[in-house]
Amino acid sequence: MCGAQRNDARIKSEAISIVKAKTSTSVVRMQLELYFSEAQNTSTIPVNVGVILNFDTWNGKMGFSCINMALSDFYASNPHYRTRLVLNSRDSKSDVVGAAAAALDLIKNIEVQAIIGPQNSMQANFVIDLGDKARVPIISFSATSPSLSSLGSSYFFRVTQNDSSQVNAISAIVQKYKWREAVPIYVDNAYGKGIIPFLVDALQNVDARVPYRSVISPLATDDQIGEELYKLMTMQTRVFIVHMSTKLSYRFFNKAKEIGMMSEGYVWITTNGITDSLCSLKRSVLNSMHGVLGVKTYFQETKELENFTIRWERKFQEDNRAISNAELTVIGLWAYDAASALAMAIEKVGTTNFYFQKTNASSNLTELEAIGISQNGPKLHEALMGIKFQGLAGDFNFVNGQSQSSTFKIINVNGNGERLVAFWTPENGLSRKLNSGNTTTYFSSKENVGPIIWPGDSSSVPKGWVIPTNGKKLKIGVPVKNGFTEFVKVTYDPSCNRTQVTGYCVDVFNAVMKTLPYAVSYEFIPFANSSGGSAGSYNDLVYQVFLRNFDAVVGDITITANRSNFVDFSLPYTESGVSLVVPIMDNGTRNAWIFLKPLSRDLWITSGCFFVFIGFVVWVLEHRINDDFRGPPAHQIGTSLWYSFSTMVFAQREIVVSNLARFVVIIWVFVVLVLTQSYTASLTSLLTVQQLQPTITDINQLIKNGEYVGYQGGSFVLAILKKMNFDETKLKVYDTPEECDILLSKGSANGGIAGAIFEIPYMKLFLGQYCSKYTMVESIYKIDGFGFVFPVGSPLVSDVSRAVLNVTEGEKMKNIENAWLGKQNNCIDSKNKVSSASLSLASFWGLFLIAGVTSLSALIISMSMFLYKEREQIWISYHSEGSIWRRIHDTLRIFDRKNINFHIFRKRALQDESRIDSNHVIGASEASQNTKYLQSPSSYTTHTEPPFACLGTSGTSPGEYGDFNPNGLASQFEPAMELISCPNLDGTITLEIAHENY
Repeated sequence: MCGAQRNDARIKSEAISIVKAKTSTSVVRMQLELYFSEAQNTSTIPVNVGVILNFDTWNGKMGFSCINMALSDFYASNPHYRTRLVLNSRDSKSDVVGAAAAALDLIKNIEVQAIIGPQNSMQANFVIDLGDKARVPIISFSATSPSLSSLGSSYFFRVTQNDSSQVNAISAIVQKYKWREAVPIYVDNAYGKGIIPFLVDALQNVDARVPYRSVISPLATDDQIGEELYKLMTMQTRVFIVHMSTKLSYRFFNKAKEIGMMSEGYVWITTNGITDSLCSLKRSVLNSMHGVLGVKTYFQETKELENFTIRWERKFQEDNRAISNAELTVIGLWAYDAASALAMAIEKVGTTNFYFQKTNASSNLTELEAIGISQNGPKLHEALMGIKFQGLAGDFNFVNGQSQSSTFKIINVNGNGERLVAFWTPENGLSRKLNSGNTTTYFSSKENVGPIIWPGDSSSVPKGWVIPTNGKKLKIGVPVKNGFTEFVKVTYDPSCNRTQVTGYCVDVFNAVMKTLPYAVSYEFIPFANSSGGSAGSYNDLVYQVFLRNFDAVVGDITITANRSNFVDFSLPYTESGVSLVVPIMDNGTRNAWIFLKPLSRDLWITSGCFFVFIGFVVWVLEHRINDDFRGPPAHQIGTSLWYSFSTMVFAQREIVVSNLARFVVIIWVFVVLVLTQSYTASLTSLLTVQQLQPTITDINQLIKNGEYVGYQGGSFVLAILKKMNFDETKLKVYDTPEECDILLSKGSANGGIAGAIFEIPYMKLFLGQYCSKYTMVESIYKIDGFGFVFPVGSPLVSDVSRAVLNVTEGEKMKNIENAWLGKQNNCIDSKNKVSSASLSLASFWGLFLIAGVTSLSALIISMSMFLYKEREQIWISYHSEGSIWRRIHDTLRIFDRKNINFHIFRKRALQDESRIDSNHVIGASEASQNTKYLQSPSSYTTHTEPPFACLGTSGTSPGEYGDFNPNGLASQFEPAMELISCPNLDGTITLEIAHENY
């Protein structure tokens, strides 16, 4: 085999010398055919492969060394393979045209089967087109621009990572530290521009803006770099993302350190194009990059890689004795894997068809048109797409011609080199350790990133922006207005040619800015025309911030959804809402029926119904056991109503004996107490306090009646009124509180307005001046209050909003309000003078509910007890013949009977019996004594009938209906004596039978 290799080398050397000598094509073909003919007689078949690199650069030398070692290792491990790659190297000399010429030479003259290279993205553009035309695979291990993928060439294979794969890792860092803006700094070529669209999209996805893009020419001098850096220094943003070639980055960071931009407060993030080559940088360059964060390509450190690194360092030092301390980077690993993959694919394709199909010869064809087409290209393309193995840089495989590795390390540059602070993967985001099972998102914990030393040796996370001290002052726009100048007032002093801006909003803004942890320089600029008047509406003023004519706007600017489409607002510092203000009138006319006004109609009706209902419930509960609630129907109805209504003045004299009735009465008396006290208070107010009522109580009345309505000039309220379907001809503008007062005083019928629409802050100020004439009747629209206006994405917004909260929650805000809006506190709130409406059922329905439930419960319990006790008689009545109404009548008749078993009646019966026995003895004694006075003893006899024997003839007991005093009131405890004359059968009369009724 050694002899065959020496023969191959001899023939190859001769073929190359022929090409360099610009021998005719036919001679070259004859010599090459001889070469392949001799090679076929050996055990291996040489296959020409091109290599295009910049051999004057570190990556070019390292890459070519790794390619040679890859082929040597590959064929040493696979000596039985028939094919052998023959490297035909060309130096592009860092020139795009040189790379194109080298590719054309390799394809046309050498007829290479594939090309490894070129080295950068600018050179790759044209070379990829050549490879696509000739069906020659172009395998790049260092061209990273995403724009190359857009060429759509099926013969372009990228072993390195696409630059777009790292933009999400960069945006994760920006989101991690909540930076709101970032400025990309990139080289002005295809390599630099290719990543920008992807980077901007990734930043926007984490709510970070790109306010500026800094472009550095690849041929820029140090002075030109310094000029651009000075421009960046005057901006607010302090987060910079650097994407440029390694060589240019040396000078860039040296210049940044020189002018003081590597100090505290700055954030520098580099892409892997710079970070992957840190090991090759000098110590002075590393010192200038101290504190930089970098995204670096991750590859697993294996034993195989360690052994290769040792061998490569020894081999590279032997071949390049002038270079000391050479360190292998990931670019060398990609070159090694690229050469290995190509060798595998060539062997997989086989040993035939290693030739080009030539175009028809013609003197009119250009060099590009005359190139042939590789007959082995399609097969080699398919073979490369199927190659999968474990390379030095990790798993090797192509998906649409692109390597799929997408894991990155986040490193922190210090004077000693670099320090790992985190990993980033698409699945897990940022994490301290590379763990495929970790599902914690990168923004959920501060422990996901290790400690970082920031520029200026600071351990504090920079906030990402500052107010540049060497920049211009912030231009703060303020409105110019005639009315409500308590909020913003612009005055011009001609003596000193100075404009002074004062007011409530201005003082609040000044207090907020003093609260910020850093100094901000600003000046107020009135939004005025040439004559000193307002230059437009409030919407026009806000739009000036969008146009970048103002850096912010301070004033009585209301936060609205429409305005937020163009600008950002701080948190509001005033109350919110839009309200209707109308005149008030005295409605205190006295009349004979004013006593009915304290209670509303529904409350009067409900109260009357409950009086009747409670009387009925008490009658039902007391009728069978209380003589006061018995008697003729008219008497019973009168007693029940009298008892119920007399509770209004607590004059009821009837005694209820049922526990259920007592419970009902207690609840009802409490209800009556609340009602009477409320009625008394309301009536007192009606008779003694001035009665002021609004002329309009609902904004819909204004629309329905076609009344005129006023609104403040320049306000967004006009849009609200239009949305509410107000007739534009019925809308009138006022600019000052005095104008509004005049319009409201005239009234809608006399050329004025019936109501005025105010925002809450203006309404408070207006009512503070005219509290005795007007009142707010309705809040018609919900909005946010006044806020400070900033450009969209301004980093000031979050800090100012926090400062607004600090100011509004402290004493400072009260002092500012008292200084500018103190008028609203000098007058009693007009709402206190406006009488409330009549008391309604809504205020007392809970009491009535309790009384109703209590009464119904007592009624149900009482009736259940009655039905249970009288069940036998009711059962007999139920089974008797007759209609349903007859049965109901019988039940009611049973209910109408007195319950003589009630304990009061039993007690009374016992007392009556004892009295009768006593009176009977006395009567008998007196009768015996009186018989001696009779004319004829034989004509009179003493009749001893049982007591009350004669009562059966009357059919009704004297106490059945109760006894009544002269006032017609029942008296249960006043004894009444009756003399009953009962004629005896023999004509004698029994006297003095006493009956005492309770």
